[in-house]
Amino acid sequence: MSNYEIDNRGFYGKFGGAYIPELLYPCVEELRSQYESIMQDEGFQEEFQSLLKDYVGRPTPLYFAKRLSKYYNTNIYLKREDLCHTGAHKVNNTIGQILVAQRLNKKRIIAETGAGQHGVATATVCALMGIECIVYMGEKDIERQAPNVKRMKMLGAEVRPAMSGSKTLKDATNEAIRDWINNPHDTHYIIGSVVGPHPYPDMVAKFQSVISEEIKWQLKEHIGKENPDAVIACVGGGSNAAGAFYHYMDEADVRLIACEAAGLGVESGETAATSVIGSEGIIHGSRTLLMQTDDGQIVEPYSISAGLDYPGIGPLHAHLIDSGRAEAVSITDAEAMKAGFFVSKMEGIIPAIETAHAFAALEHIKYKASDVIVINLSGRGDKDLATYVAWDNNEYQHNH
Repeated sequence: MSNYEIDNRGFYGKFGGAYIPELLYPCVEELRSQYESIMQDEGFQEEFQSLLKDYVGRPTPLYFAKRLSKYYNTNIYLKREDLCHTGAHKVNNTIGQILVAQRLNKKRIIAETGAGQHGVATATVCALMGIECIVYMGEKDIERQAPNVKRMKMLGAEVRPAMSGSKTLKDATNEAIRDWINNPHDTHYIIGSVVGPHPYPDMVAKFQSVISEEIKWQLKEHIGKENPDAVIACVGGGSNAAGAFYHYMDEADVRLIACEAAGLGVESGETAATSVIGSEGIIHGSRTLLMQTDDGQIVEPYSISAGLDYPGIGPLHAHLIDSGRAEAVSITDAEAMKAGFFVSKMEGIIPAIETAHAFAALEHIKYKASDVIVINLSGRGDKDLATYVAWDNNEYQHNH
């Protein structure tokens, strides 16, 4: 067994578990007792793999970024998750979970979303399968991710605003959990990241592990070996990173670099740099690292990117960082935006602002000219054009 696999109680080291209200227990327990046998079923795997290939468009390319490599004097490969149907890695997980929901006879799907990519991916698979879909989204995120809101509605989903707290991802998650408590029998909650009570972090990581599975054989085709020197990915909850790291967690010679949002700066009070200022606590059903006050109240996170604007990280990442297996790098808004514009001009690829945080890591880490670095290009920047333009025109204000 891997040192980084989940144990039978749903923990990665000291992080994870299922800290849930009694009312939620039947929902979570039904999923926990069945998810592994469902996912291992031959018919399930056949349907899942076929949809990944013919509907999502996998395998996604592993692209050698010639100009970036020359500029940074190293070898940079981009895992093109931005080329997945819907524009990000999120759909790998929603396809998997909708198939699980069908096998549990659920007739209604709920989800939470920040950047809107997971909401779009959930609305997409619900349309594909003809299942009712309700997406909870913070009121603030509804404003800053308007194109994705329109897409969800066009796909037939109902988008319900979360009006409490910071009106962002954390609050949308709270609303979705409330809904699930009230509708346990017919509803499946598709969580979009490696967060939440066990079995979600494990289930989502396994659906996303297709990313590193492909990187291994694609690198072998490119350079004759499966292992890069480093894998870089952005981390909010962290599903794209979990997918990119998954098959390398036990390969000690592969550096795992998790890029989180420092917002206006780690010490600014306007940040989402959980690994630096977070401490152990419980959020949304699992024990992990999160930003909280001394008496355990959640500190409101801030990031220019809606997908990284979360006060915690998934328990797998908390364990990888806490044990020293992964390196956390905190990237400010300004560094991410600069990287986003730079990559666009250098490679003709506009990355999502979330993903731009991963590119910015190249300015922070040490590497050699002979190194092979894989960056998980987790999403495309169409949804962020308004923010990019406002930033470029010096009009970007963040208003809490």
